[in-house]
Amino acid sequence: MERWTSVMNRHGSAPPDDVPLVLAREGHHGPVVHATNRTARAMGINKGARIVDMRAICPELRVEYADIAGDRRALDNLVLWARRWCPWTVRDGEDGLILDTTGSDHLMGGEAAMLIEMETQLSLLGLTSRLAVGPTWGAAWALARFGPVRSICGGDEASWKLGALPVDALRLNGETLLLLRRLGLKTIGAVMDVPRLSLTRRFVKAALDANPLMRLDQALGKTPEPVASVNAAPRIHVQAKLAEPIFDPTSYLPDLCEDLCEKLAHTGQGCRQLHLIVYKTDGEVSSITVATSATTRDPNHLHGLFRDKVEKINPGYGFDLITLAAGGVEPLRLVQNSLDGGSDDDLHLSRLVDRLSARFGPRAVTRPILHQSHIPERAEGQIAALATMDRPQIATPKERPIRLFDHPEEVRVLYAVPEGPPAQFIWRRQTYRVARYAGPERIAPEWWKDRPGTRLRDYFKVEDATGRRIWLYREGLFEDGRGGDPRWFVHGCFA
Repeated sequence: MERWTSVMNRHGSAPPDDVPLVLAREGHHGPVVHATNRTARAMGINKGARIVDMRAICPELRVEYADIAGDRRALDNLVLWARRWCPWTVRDGEDGLILDTTGSDHLMGGEAAMLIEMETQLSLLGLTSRLAVGPTWGAAWALARFGPVRSICGGDEASWKLGALPVDALRLNGETLLLLRRLGLKTIGAVMDVPRLSLTRRFVKAALDANPLMRLDQALGKTPEPVASVNAAPRIHVQAKLAEPIFDPTSYLPDLCEDLCEKLAHTGQGCRQLHLIVYKTDGEVSSITVATSATTRDPNHLHGLFRDKVEKINPGYGFDLITLAAGGVEPLRLVQNSLDGGSDDDLHLSRLVDRLSARFGPRAVTRPILHQSHIPERAEGQIAALATMDRPQIATPKERPIRLFDHPEEVRVLYAVPEGPPAQFIWRRQTYRVARYAGPERIAPEWWKDRPGTRLRDYFKVEDATGRRIWLYREGLFEDGRGGDPRWFVHGCFA
């Protein structure tokens, strides 16, 4: 509802606060209430009720349809935005976030100060929040929705702090909650007092959202429920917190690169990717990524890769937090490349590749890669210079020409030597007379890949009277039953 109101305010069409308003979504028996404003809640309109029934209660009720997909995208963006406080965040249902703040709270002055900071930042986005800290996912979920304001629960306090909460705090479905109330189990403490064997017998085949014993064990930490964060943040990163929103992070990049490389050097590692992330004041997150062809931790080189790329960041209304994170972290060994123990400061090939790729794009700079194939044109391919290898390359066992044509060029044979190369042939409107040759090297088709009827090849290395060396082949044999006379093609040239 707050997101819908914010969008309407930007368009100047938001209704007054005293108008009862609900957002509807499709249900099993017609539209149902998805969200309500404060005026509608005060008139007894609840989430999940049918729209036709609520119109009978409140004839002046205004109904708008909810943007479910847009709400989900906004919450996913909020998951990334919340990583300003901790590296592990995940979406919890349709209206919640779970943050694993282990080891992060002391950076903000403790858990109480952290909750105040979170509530303040979320309120600046126009979002109302209920926050709590608990030892488990289930405990934090229950205390945030049914506990006191900004509740903090230690690991040894979960039993008695959760015991006073209603059974609705166990994340159970409606049918199970109705059954527990009929049995007189209205609080979590009452469920705790029931013998485990009785609960096990009653709910042994129930699903997770219908099993109060499993939900209780999750809330008390007896059953693990880890935070499986999406796009988990890299382990090594540095941040710059700004007093006021800005629109250009360029001036902060040198110091961030320096601090990040110091962290990498302290751990004896380098990186192959850098992620620059800015957290906007409107709750959005924008980022750019640069990559390197070799593991490095040179701050000047890494800073240079962001040249002409920072302008791609959409600052929106400004951002107040900048994060520089290392990706593709690998061990980096120090190599002495001079006799005096220093290093060669000249431009290395890997740095040249990085700069060209950053300047013209990763697809503009390529490198060759070998494939497992004995067909010459299939034995080598091209990949981006910054790409990593998933498997080791297979060395080519035979000598191949330096220049291999993408498509073999057919030649016209004037006179052929039996079982040998042509003694004279015409290629590119020039006549070549063979002075010497070597071969043949017979290459059979790949029957599991080639079409039926593909003919084998006999490759020859020939040299003409001027010393030019050519690699050509004869496609097919006489009377092999796979076509007419053999054809000749030039496939490459030697140095």
